[in-house]
Amino acid sequence: MRILVLGGDGYCGWPTALHLSNRGNEIAVVDNFVRRSWDHELGAQTLTPIRPLTDRLRIWHRLMGKEIESFVGDILDYEFLAGVMKEFAPEAVVHFAEQRSAPYSMIDRQHAVFTQMNNVVGTLNVLFAIKEFQPDCHLVKLGTMGEYGTPNIDIEEGYIRIQHNGREDVLPFPKQPGSFYHLSKVHDSHNVHFCCKIWGIRATDLNQGVVYGTVTDETALDEALVNRFDYDEVFGTALNRFCVQAAIEHPLTIYGEGGQTRGFLDIRDTVRCIELACQNPAARGEFRVFNQFTEQFSVLELAQMVHTAGQRLGLRVVVDHLPDPRVEAEQHYYNAKHTKLAQLGLKPHLLSESLVDSLVNIAMQHRDRVDPALLMPRVNWRNSRNDRRSKREVAIAAD
Repeated sequence: MRILVLGGDGYCGWPTALHLSNRGNEIAVVDNFVRRSWDHELGAQTLTPIRPLTDRLRIWHRLMGKEIESFVGDILDYEFLAGVMKEFAPEAVVHFAEQRSAPYSMIDRQHAVFTQMNNVVGTLNVLFAIKEFQPDCHLVKLGTMGEYGTPNIDIEEGYIRIQHNGREDVLPFPKQPGSFYHLSKVHDSHNVHFCCKIWGIRATDLNQGVVYGTVTDETALDEALVNRFDYDEVFGTALNRFCVQAAIEHPLTIYGEGGQTRGFLDIRDTVRCIELACQNPAARGEFRVFNQFTEQFSVLELAQMVHTAGQRLGLRVVVDHLPDPRVEAEQHYYNAKHTKLAQLGLKPHLLSESLVDSLVNIAMQHRDRVDPALLMPRVNWRNSRNDRRSKREVAIAAD
């Protein structure tokens, strides 16, 4: 297939592009490198050093003899996006090109507005470009399990059957997003659903859980193909943070009680899920929703797993609790369905089998690059004017 990967230089987009290329598909990637610029804004860097996209693509071609075409630009620029769609004429578009951090969206008004504009308008441009230039193209859109929130009932895959006042219907599952970022993804889902209905677009919304790991079969081929490992408090995940903290023997910092429960999946399962969605496209006019995760853990359970793994490696690991900077239930019911991708053939990797090799060992290998100042929370959901200064500016002010 001809598959266009939007956000192809990012954490999910890069290994997805390699995986789909390795499986014999013709791949092109689009990116404007804004994710790399956010590292500079925040005074952060990925734990694993990553090469420029041109280097990555050149080395991939040298190793595999497979060429991935690249288009550098912003999907907010509709003329640029239209040119890519006309030139590459994709059969599927995989859409990762969004601001993906809840904390980033909660820094202040500017970051909230940017997140919503970037994500919602970018996705609208993609929808209009598909309608205008590739109306039979299948949109594979990355959503998030965070759209659902934490309701006190089981979370279905996208839709729920409702009986009310003697009548029955199947309706989109209620959304209770927890940040301006998650709200932007809800708006995306509504826009995609609407365009499927009025234009006959085919789309799959992948409500993804928290992704972990840096290694896929393809990124392991050469150190120049390595993926990101974000551990800072804005773009890093709790699991990544715990692994880095264990590697430098810093207390594992749990926000609140640690009962916050979410779905998780290995990056190797992410790329496989995308492949399965592309191989089994939605029907014309169908808005299909898959819950894309393989296991559920609480934050406390993650910390305990890292604690055990660290001790086995001879690390001095302790657990600490901090006041939760987020507005969220710290103890809640959580049971989400996730059967549709398994029915298509997904065979999951389990965290218990990959925690040390895919996370802790990599954190230990690169622990000289760890900046402990990035580990503690500075973005508070209750404060609309968070400290936007870089860690360097904060240190100068403290002096």
